[in-house]
Amino acid sequence: MTAESTMPPEERGRRSSEAIGVGTLYGVGLGPGDPELVTVKAARIIGAADVVAYHSARHGRSIARRIAEPYLRAGQIEEHLVYPVTTETTEHPGGYAGAMEDFYRESAERIAAHLDAGRDVALLAEGDPLFYSSYMHMHTRLTERFSAVIIPGVTSVSAASAAIATPLVTGDEVLSVLPGTMPVRELARRLADADAAVVMKLGRTYPQVREALSMAGRLDEAFYVERASTDAQRVLPAGDVDAESVPYFSLAILPGGAGGSATSDISERAKPVTSGVTVVGLGPGDIDWMTPQSRRELAAATDLIGYGPYLDRVPAQPGQRRHPSDNTDEPARARLACELAEQGRTVAVVSSGDPGVFAMATAVLEEAKQWPNVAVRVIPAMTAAQAVASRVGAPLGHDYAVISLSDRLKPWDIIAARLSAAAEADLVLAIYNPASKSRTWQVAAMRELLLEHREPGTPVVIGRDVAGPHESVKVVHLGDLDPADVDMRCLLIVGSSQTQWYGDTVFTPRRYPQ
Repeated sequence: MTAESTMPPEERGRRSSEAIGVGTLYGVGLGPGDPELVTVKAARIIGAADVVAYHSARHGRSIARRIAEPYLRAGQIEEHLVYPVTTETTEHPGGYAGAMEDFYRESAERIAAHLDAGRDVALLAEGDPLFYSSYMHMHTRLTERFSAVIIPGVTSVSAASAAIATPLVTGDEVLSVLPGTMPVRELARRLADADAAVVMKLGRTYPQVREALSMAGRLDEAFYVERASTDAQRVLPAGDVDAESVPYFSLAILPGGAGGSATSDISERAKPVTSGVTVVGLGPGDIDWMTPQSRRELAAATDLIGYGPYLDRVPAQPGQRRHPSDNTDEPARARLACELAEQGRTVAVVSSGDPGVFAMATAVLEEAKQWPNVAVRVIPAMTAAQAVASRVGAPLGHDYAVISLSDRLKPWDIIAARLSAAAEADLVLAIYNPASKSRTWQVAAMRELLLEHREPGTPVVIGRDVAGPHESVKVVHLGDLDPADVDMRCLLIVGSSQTQWYGDTVFTPRRYPQ
């Protein structure tokens, strides 16, 4: 090991620069605002630098310089880089982008002159130099010619988390950092999908950020933190903020599952999630098709109940109990869920597809009539019919009926009557539970009933294990439908008289002949 390899990075940068007679650029993170949150290394670099550079708006008051002031020394050169424009309009021929491009180019030239003269430059940055910082504009322009050393700083995200005294993320939760300048609908989509999130760049964007939080259904969970760690710090529920008073140095923070509601006090937020039963739809198979709300509910549950293979699709959480069962034990599952909820547990009952479509929601609600103290909620999801339809186009593009061929809970006479009525009405049919090991004759019987009202050439989509590891989808004519091709993992879509099939595409036009 060489002596140089044991040097601190900034010392290696200095030695390298000295070798070619130029100074070193230091990108110095100052932290979120409190001078006491400046790191020991940052304070040392600021005090040792020949030149200290910092930005400000045209009013000339630099937040960065104010934070660094206790660490400055007499005799240092100061480079005050004043933005030509912030939020106001400009008459620059290139508009805002042109004005800022000229500013960054000219600022880089001013700093380069010091570096060429052999002076070390500490360029100050609030927070961290490489996290939404103006320093990055100088870094990209100067590091092709000069050595640079980055001194990381405490970010405003950490300061805001400390300000609300609430865990930001725990366990396997994922933190999303989002700019408030995103389009509202895209921001809302990402907030809905986030375990935890921080929205930066507020100021004039706050009305749009609040709208996005509301669209995502998470406004009540979010906090607003202004000037974190400073004497002017403010913390409010995000929905209670006067949008006209929001400065740029503020953010919205959405804590993870442990955060609770921003509208309650800290003692309330420390309480566990209210007990009860939530029936959660997993979607048809692919975890990417599971909704963010379903994922949050599953992560918050103390107990998971469901058919074993469905439970296997749910990521494990520390301390969570799982209660797998056979696929025919729906009443027993529902009863267990209510028993556990009565004991104060937070229970999630899982269903494939949507829990309200031939699934567990009905069984749980029926059982819960006997448990007046147990609250039940149902979380929707993509259905198997939607998943199969998407693989071939839009066969459900017009009116359609959803029918289960299982005669385990209703007599075949009822099923046959409904099939005939829907076929006579010229509805597209989504057929659930078409066959099983013990039910082998219903598909053939259905085909014969439908052929009384449909042409043999009517397209039938056979989707098996869609979005699962053994997915297969094919389209056949109704007259050629072979019951041997159909099992319990299948869903069938039978077209109407208007459904069209060409190549691999099947769709039902939205217009019907007059």
